[in-house]
Amino acid sequence: MKTKYFKQFFKATALALVISSSMQSFAQPVDEVVAIVDNGVILKSDLIQGVAELKHQLETQKREVPPQAFLEKQALDQLILRQAQLEQVRRYNVKPDEKSLNEAVMKVASQSGTKTLEAFQQKLDAMAPGTYESLRNRIAEDLAINRLRQQQVMSRIKISDQDVENFLKSPQGQAALGSQVHVIHARITPKDKQTANVESVAQQVKNALNTSNDIQAISKQYSDTKVQVEGVDMGFRSLADIPAELAARVSALPVGQTTELIPARDGVHVLKVLERKTSEQKALVPQYQTRHILIQPSEVVSPENAKHMIDNIYNRLKAGEDFTVLASTFSTDTGSARDGGSLGWVSPGVMVPEFEEKMKSTPVGQVSAPFQTQFGWHILQVTDTRQQDMTEEYQERMARQILGERQFETELDSWLRELRANAYVEIKQPNLDSNS
Repeated sequence: MKTKYFKQFFKATALALVISSSMQSFAQPVDEVVAIVDNGVILKSDLIQGVAELKHQLETQKREVPPQAFLEKQALDQLILRQAQLEQVRRYNVKPDEKSLNEAVMKVASQSGTKTLEAFQQKLDAMAPGTYESLRNRIAEDLAINRLRQQQVMSRIKISDQDVENFLKSPQGQAALGSQVHVIHARITPKDKQTANVESVAQQVKNALNTSNDIQAISKQYSDTKVQVEGVDMGFRSLADIPAELAARVSALPVGQTTELIPARDGVHVLKVLERKTSEQKALVPQYQTRHILIQPSEVVSPENAKHMIDNIYNRLKAGEDFTVLASTFSTDTGSARDGGSLGWVSPGVMVPEFEEKMKSTPVGQVSAPFQTQFGWHILQVTDTRQQDMTEEYQERMARQILGERQFETELDSWLRELRANAYVEIKQPNLDSNS
């Protein structure tokens, strides 16, 4: 989902390089407003650039370029939708972090054959002063829109535990888990198109498979001058490698059972499941039994006092005082303080990066030096470590991700339609109104 969007995003952004030499000429004093969208405006220069991008995309795809009037309406529709999203970006104060922005700009720079941001800036500004800043702002807007979409659309996607369970039992879910089945496959076809007893023979083959796994003998026994029975032991196959129609029939079939007759254009199929196995790969995750003491700045505790307090607690711990007592007495993390600072078994990815880094680097039994996160000043102690089998949890997360990706495009389209319908739009030039 995200990968697909970024591919589109980088293509669109790289396109700005194609027209960057003329970007500055768009924003002239004679520029006029062609549409008002909520609190923002779309200028004639924006429309010219949008049309140029559309034409470039169509030409790159070797598709016919429609008349100019049609292109202008299409470009304006896209600009209106973009402006409506930017209004939401400002409303929710969505901003890309500097690191992500630099990486995105560097991606475009690399596509143009430039190795550093400094060189890229010099290259663009040599075309026209301010071009680099314009492009960087465009990329920042695209990143913010993408983050807004993730936040707004993902909040609309609801996946129940039953949805997850049903998916994991489905052929697609079993295939995603690496499930394999050992299958016997029989196909019964007529040698003459006028033959009418194919299903009768297929039923006999099914009955024979109920009591025997000798597919070669069964094939030979039921083949005659009118009907051909082709049988093969497929061995272990991933459900992902079996045609979807057949995989759906065997995914939940008990071992030793045969499917019902499966009519198809190439004959009638019957399958029997001999064995079943899943991927033996386990999702082993390191976990850390951790406890901590937090001193959080507040209206009554200044940042300087918070640092002084955590240093004092650290010195008392080094002098041999009990961690549990000090955590219960002084920690401002009331949830863990009641349990002597215990956070239980902590998996990677749960805590903020600074905390996780310190947790991983602190030897078991030792007390860390005070360190700071966005929540305040911490001291932590790792009392034990283990490798935990998180296979089931991993499978559930994978299922939720796949189901979420399936719903994302539908929910995104729905959200964009609602956003467009609820936006105040005034088109200043009637010939640009797509409804006219």
